[in-house]
Amino acid sequence: MQLAAMQQALIDREAKALTRSTRALGAVSGRLLHVNGRQYLNFSGNDYLGLASEPKVQQALCDAVSQYGVGSTGSPLVTGFHAAHQALSAELCDWLGVERVLLFSSGFAANQSMLECLASADDQLLLDKLCHASLISAAQQHPSQVKQPLRRFAHNELASLEKLLQKTASASHQLVVTEGVFSMDGDSPDLPAMLRLCQQHQAALLLDDAHGIGVLGPEGRGTAAAQGIACSEVFCTMANFGKALGASGAFLAANSTVIEYLEQFAKHYIYSTALPPALCAAVHCAIRLVRTEQWRRDQLQDNIRLFRQLAAEAGLPLLQAEEATSSWLDSSQHSAIQLLLLGEASRALALSQALQQQGIWLTAIRPPTVPPNSARLRITLSASHQPDDIWFLINTLRQYF
Repeated sequence: MQLAAMQQALIDREAKALTRSTRALGAVSGRLLHVNGRQYLNFSGNDYLGLASEPKVQQALCDAVSQYGVGSTGSPLVTGFHAAHQALSAELCDWLGVERVLLFSSGFAANQSMLECLASADDQLLLDKLCHASLISAAQQHPSQVKQPLRRFAHNELASLEKLLQKTASASHQLVVTEGVFSMDGDSPDLPAMLRLCQQHQAALLLDDAHGIGVLGPEGRGTAAAQGIACSEVFCTMANFGKALGASGAFLAANSTVIEYLEQFAKHYIYSTALPPALCAAVHCAIRLVRTEQWRRDQLQDNIRLFRQLAAEAGLPLLQAEEATSSWLDSSQHSAIQLLLLGEASRALALSQALQQQGIWLTAIRPPTVPPNSARLRITLSASHQPDDIWFLINTLRQYF
């Protein structure tokens, strides 16, 4: 692409109020963040359990830096796999009840590897319409597109999926891809019914549980566990460390054969520098706290319930309750992701900027992240939020509706 075309694309994006930019944060501590010396209430982060600033996790990181240094020094199959990686992997297997896991630098890399490696050129990929960009990108670039074009079923609609499974039955193998909690809508599929449907058609179920792990299920084992499914029943699960676990990186979990295959053929794993071992030690500590400190999930659910109650009383245009939180989850468990639907990108951006003036950090989510005319404020709640924070957010939002 020539520079003139690039410039025009940037002008077009700005004209549609879709330009995005980074802001350098001075500090982020639990419910608060600082920008240019000013403090804001943070309702845009993914630190659902407040672990990113937990002193025990911070100390585990510092102690491990003293032992391992700041980097892994190589890719996992060369010099990058340390005792900290092994300990974290073992903890994940014990926590989730799976045979093996494989660690990745990011959720994007893990999702790309999951689809690139586990689908052959003769296989059929079936993705939920609202799957994450990392999954869509991997599916669109997959060699299977030559013989079996990507099919996408209506969001969380089992009838739509069943029709596609029937239509593509001639494929060598079918792989169904969905998310535990959808990042931009905060809802969940009926995983038990979806798993039964996959078993009926001998299809593999691949699950991205980035926003469910740590938050939902016994010991925070994720969306599948919250719906009564063992992680081992899913063909392959991706989850990451950058949300409820407060760090960064990701993993794939499956049986030993699947993980060994990924270890040998996943380019993102083979050719990337391994996660810093000190970071793995911090994540390991975070998982131990997730497993033993139920109060974090209890506090998060209390905050979610308070927000939903106050938002309903204020008449705010949130995604309808039956849509925003899956009926497939236990009634005591709701998604930390709540959506204030606004439609036009310019309106979402203006409201986000107005809230910043009043000390609330709430980022506007606009196309292409979400479909056209569905711009929104994506409100994410945390165990670290205090009731007064939520009251302040609702009372401030009231001024604009």
